[in-house]
Amino acid sequence: MFAFIGRWLRRVAALCLALVLLLVLCVLAMRWVHPVTSAFMLEARVAAIGGSLPYHTEYEWKDLEEISPHAAIAVIASEDQLFPFHTGFDFKSIREAVQHNASHRRQHGASTISQQVAKNLFLWSGGGYFRKGLEACITLLIEWLWPKERILEVYLNVAEFGRGVYGVEAAAQHYYNRPARRLNREQAAMLAAVLPNPGRYRVESPSRYVQSRRDWILRQMAGLGGTAYLDALDNAQAERPRAVIRR
Repeated sequence: MFAFIGRWLRRVAALCLALVLLLVLCVLAMRWVHPVTSAFMLEARVAAIGGSLPYHTEYEWKDLEEISPHAAIAVIASEDQLFPFHTGFDFKSIREAVQHNASHRRQHGASTISQQVAKNLFLWSGGGYFRKGLEACITLLIEWLWPKERILEVYLNVAEFGRGVYGVEAAAQHYYNRPARRLNREQAAMLAAVLPNPGRYRVESPSRYVQSRRDWILRQMAGLGGTAYLDALDNAQAERPRAVIRR
């Protein structure tokens, strides 16, 4: 009996180790291999099957050098202002979000860009401790194995900007009929303004809240120093910016 249990436990341990190694290899490969899709794209496509509205995915990969720096600084200003400096998690923002959400109906998130890449690329939507644990593990792997430029590049290419619209190139073409490299400050800020909830917020017909959020992002972009802030991605020891206006 004990021998049987021992063999079973060794097999389970070997399987777990193999899965961990497979995950590490997949994350490592994505440092150089451009994703042709993401877990969120596949989930949305499956969810649309049998629906009353037509659905198709708009997605076109662009290297970071082919994307307007205004788009890069806009998503940092909007989603993760300490992105160049943290190692995957912004614990101060997490504490602030928990305190805010306990007493407000409009919920604030605290996921970093690295966490959102882990979730969008590899996982499924929703909550639960198991998924959150996987997200944390993948986030750490991404931070260890990828440079910051790669994390930002993947995020800009897989983030959802509307129903079926994934990546800043597809969003720029869909909403502004121009390539991502030609986005200006206002257009980049508007795209970033819908990121917290692209299923609810609209770029083409922005609500008053989305417009105010766009204006807030523009102020944050200026407060961070504009596109010059992206230089911090190359210099992890760069001085952190002074605090700017928060939400």
